[in-house]
Amino acid sequence: MSGRFERVFGAKPKPVIAMVHLPPLPGTPLYDEKGSVKGLVDAVARDLEILLEQEVDAVMFCNEGDRPYSLKADFEGVSVMTRVVTEMAPRDRPFGVDFLWDARAALAIAAATGASFIREVTTGVYESDMGLWNTDAASLLRYRRQLGAEEVAIFMNVTPEFASQIGNRSVSQVARSAVVSSLADAVLVSGPMAGAEPDLQSLREAKDAVGGDVPVFVNTGAKSTNVEEFLRTADGVIVGSDLKVDGYTWNPVDAQRVRQFMEAVEREKART
Repeated sequence: MSGRFERVFGAKPKPVIAMVHLPPLPGTPLYDEKGSVKGLVDAVARDLEILLEQEVDAVMFCNEGDRPYSLKADFEGVSVMTRVVTEMAPRDRPFGVDFLWDARAALAIAAATGASFIREVTTGVYESDMGLWNTDAASLLRYRRQLGAEEVAIFMNVTPEFASQIGNRSVSQVARSAVVSSLADAVLVSGPMAGAEPDLQSLREAKDAVGGDVPVFVNTGAKSTNVEEFLRTADGVIVGSDLKVDGYTWNPVDAQRVRQFMEAVEREKART
């Protein structure tokens, strides 16, 4: 198991990482100018309070509202997200950062705010909603060294949303390569878009390929109705959409749905 991952979660079994989705940031098409940056902070504070009350194991801040997504972050997005994370980050449990879809931006925010991990797509080439998407794990890990952020774990999404791989490598080959060649601290398996569940067989292939070297997480589409089955294979879960009002990604967090999800997770942990 990855040393960085163990330093973040210790011996905690099957961690639940809950998404804290930021509303659209300044400069993006859906940004609420009347609400201003304070409106962003207030929205995050409300969602975060509910998630922490329901005892999720960790949270991850993400600029989910910045549709359509870009492969390169703007200065205003990085600076405002850094402010929000700095003000809101919990100090009693781990937190992470995801910037869609700029891995260096996520790592810079993590280093500045004290985040324990980031989630990004760092290996492979894809055709995507954002155009041709070429990643660079080598540059990212060297940037981590330059920042003096060696403790920040990098969770690598090997089946990214909104994209299709160019090439014919299998999920198991990509997952194994992410660990051996790209030095992933965790491998994430996703569905085709936010809120969509991954193929269970793909999850099993990734887990078999990686073995016990690093954890394999379900990255999208986990719900109170399916998380027990997923956790029979996966080492943990990242969840966002199912915790929202009506299960819709861009709605506020719903306390009842969070409770239902965490109860399902606890049932599976008790079973094992």
